[in-house]
Amino acid sequence: MRHRKHHGSLGLVSGHRRALLANLAGALLTHGRIETTEAKARAVRPYVEKLITLGKRGDLHARRQALAKLRHRPLVDLLFSDVASAVADRNGGYTRMIKSGFRAGDAAPMAIVELVQEEVKPAAKKAAPKAAKEEKAAEEKAENTAGDSGEAKD
Repeated sequence: MRHRKHHGSLGLVSGHRRALLANLAGALLTHGRIETTEAKARAVRPYVEKLITLGKRGDLHARRQALAKLRHRPLVDLLFSDVASAVADRNGGYTRMIKSGFRAGDAAPMAIVELVQEEVKPAAKKAAPKAAKEEKAAEEKAENTAGDSGEAKD
């Protein structure tokens, strides 16, 4: 039975699909952003995310695995030196897909895939509402006492 075996074939045989994904990933790593169809963008995102994770690992085995996927040594060197260091503090989410309308010739839905370059901002912890009110009241009290002592000095 073929249950749950379907994946995006992009209308290609497996060898052509592997070559397409490798070429798209290479272009994305080289240029930082590419414009392609939505289906190809959805297929290349996890492919590139896994390659960047290999680049962050940085060991010899990871380098060989990336070379087996990309098949171009300068791309692997770029991945392991520049791209991996740029996203070293990020725990995934290295790429972003932005829908960009439709292609003029055949109205295919297009998308831009780009590497995320922003720094990771730590999520601010929300204080409990009661604790926040107490903190605010303490600050106001401190300001009032400082304001009173300042007036007495003048």
